[in-house]
Amino acid sequence: MLALRLTRGAKPAVQLRRLLVALAAAGTGFLLLCTLGYAIGHPDDPAGSLLRLAWCLTPLAATVYFAMAVARTDPGTRPRPGLAAIGLGPARLMAVSAATTALSCALGSMLALLFFLHLRGDLTGMPFDGAAAEFLAADASLPLPAALTLLGLVPAIASVAVALANRPKDIRTATNRRSARSYGRFGAYGRTGTRETFGAYGRFGSQLRRRGAADDQPAPTDDPAPAETPAPEDQPHDPAPHTVPPSPREAPKDLPWGIAVLAAGLAVEAYAAEASTTPLTFPGGPTPVLLGWLLTAAGLTLAGPGLTHLCGRLLQAVRPGALRLLAGRVLMEEATRIGRPLGVVCAVASATYAMAELHRPDTDAFGPLTTLGTLLVTGCTVATLLTAAVEAKHARADTTAALLRLGAPATMLRSAAALRAGAVLALFGPLTLVVAELAAMPLAR
Repeated sequence: MLALRLTRGAKPAVQLRRLLVALAAAGTGFLLLCTLGYAIGHPDDPAGSLLRLAWCLTPLAATVYFAMAVARTDPGTRPRPGLAAIGLGPARLMAVSAATTALSCALGSMLALLFFLHLRGDLTGMPFDGAAAEFLAADASLPLPAALTLLGLVPAIASVAVALANRPKDIRTATNRRSARSYGRFGAYGRTGTRETFGAYGRFGSQLRRRGAADDQPAPTDDPAPAETPAPEDQPHDPAPHTVPPSPREAPKDLPWGIAVLAAGLAVEAYAAEASTTPLTFPGGPTPVLLGWLLTAAGLTLAGPGLTHLCGRLLQAVRPGALRLLAGRVLMEEATRIGRPLGVVCAVASATYAMAELHRPDTDAFGPLTTLGTLLVTGCTVATLLTAAVEAKHARADTTAALLRLGAPATMLRSAAALRAGAVLALFGPLTLVVAELAAMPLAR
């Protein structure tokens, strides 16, 4: 009931994102049901049915990824002060978020089932003059348990993924836990700032030098003279201050692994093309191509945060001004948040480009279901990137407000956002084209 109340009382933008999740779940559920219809109509081709089911994993993963991004930006399930006093602690909010995601995906699955039954003619007669009757096995009875099992995959996987992503985490760091268990000299808790080696305490003259250094320190007074500070009206005012977010502590460390996995995916695709006898014909079906594209997508996803961090560093190179410094620091700070969606979009765009290059008008390899799956994966990845951008904007709202209070013009903030977008496009656009060309080159020989 609480999840229903939070869902009903959300803002229109939040409701729109939930509706998009439901539509993505409907498309994925319809593809799964079409796979079931093919298996019913072709009982002598289990390998083809399994291959179609394997191709459905990509839209399923894109839908779950989009549902997780929407759940992160849901203000109704965001932890806020005072909620634990009324029983809405982190665990309860996690459960509410998972339940809200399950409701949205279940709504989409029911829409997919109704549309599938309508195409089969089980509700109001056969539409489209029975064009989809043979493909959906309209002459055979639909096994309801199998259909419900396939439709329950999206809500179950999405809710579990959201629960794992939003699970309560221990706020104590590893340093605090170590210091809480550590003991000092003679059982005292904690340790001093500098550790002493064996025998340093009793070494001749060490304590005398330490006490002499302590005596040289000025003694604290009860009423120290306050430092003279200029009046607020006497302080200089900078109409465009150079206040920027602090530089991140360290860069993402997945860039080498991402490059290695990307190279492995391209190698698998090249091996599949070399082992085939004719173009678009592969040993064992298109399974090696699917494996190669999955490895390529995983490599680009892993390398996305590191490449985004590199964009931020390049923006600040060679004597940067306030604008480039602000854009670079923000891009480095948001590298992890928007880097992975950028990598996924790059992978989907390169795969779509490669498929378009390999498409031949005289073949029926790209039918309506393939088009639906491509549109579904592309839409989910782009929507995930936009959702991550909205999340990043909300995360730096305090920094933006502080810059505006200090006198930074709003045009400078918009220019910094445009500069970040241009830098990301300048790096990821050519990278997408290069990966797409390398993926399509061995397959189109």
